[in-house]
Amino acid sequence: MKNPESFFPQLEEFAHRDLFDNLQNLWDPLKKLGASIESALNRSPNGPDFSKSMGKTTLLSGDEPGGRMGPSIYIEGWIEADSPIFLSDQKVLIGKGTILEPSAIIKGPAIIGEHCEIRQGAYIRGNVIVGNHCIIGHATEIKNSIVMNHTEAGHFNYIGDSILGSYVNMGAGSRLANVQFRSHEEKEQELIEPIIIPLVGKEVGTGLQKFGAILGDNVELGCNVVLCPGTLMAKDSWVYPNVTVSKGYYPPNTILGPKERKLKSQDK
Repeated sequence: MKNPESFFPQLEEFAHRDLFDNLQNLWDPLKKLGASIESALNRSPNGPDFSKSMGKTTLLSGDEPGGRMGPSIYIEGWIEADSPIFLSDQKVLIGKGTILEPSAIIKGPAIIGEHCEIRQGAYIRGNVIVGNHCIIGHATEIKNSIVMNHTEAGHFNYIGDSILGSYVNMGAGSRLANVQFRSHEEKEQELIEPIIIPLVGKEVGTGLQKFGAILGDNVELGCNVVLCPGTLMAKDSWVYPNVTVSKGYYPPNTILGPKERKLKSQDK
């Protein structure tokens, strides 16, 4: 499972497409995402550093006494980026035309593209790349994830350790779970077993203790959909509202909907 074409036919339009070069598995970019973002921040012509002058925000470098939040930004007022905003201490780059609404929190390292909306109450929790023309909406939380262009997670969404292609839409309340169930003994030992995915008649280890989903271009998730950890949903697939999707691979143009309390898979 290393060929991104069946998932991301519009990958060439994504500014960070180099993350998908020379893959062994499609989820490999998640393993190096934090380091990749910091490297991109170091080499990008980011323009002026606004760390000392950006208004309508509280800026934390992570060096403060008891700095549990780490490098982060709390948005206190409406901001529209007339030019790219680079915050070196917070390890955050925000593209031109992006709107930041009050009470959003952005933890670095993070790169947010151009003409996005980071809405009220959004929580970008670090190790995140967001492409151009995206929406991270009200009460949406995202961490250690890649979101490509024109993708929307507008209302009450959770995106953990996941990769979303272009023109993906997450309906209100849809969530990408990233941790599998653990026994009492595992919790006591603080043990999280790596996630294993059933693929083409065999089980494949991901090497990831936390892994949400990979959603291809144009995937549509209805309201209150839940994807179990380790779900791979290829391009142009739809999941109807209130459906829970088991982990594994779903080919392009899959439709999943409830029927007599069981899942039905069919071509569109």
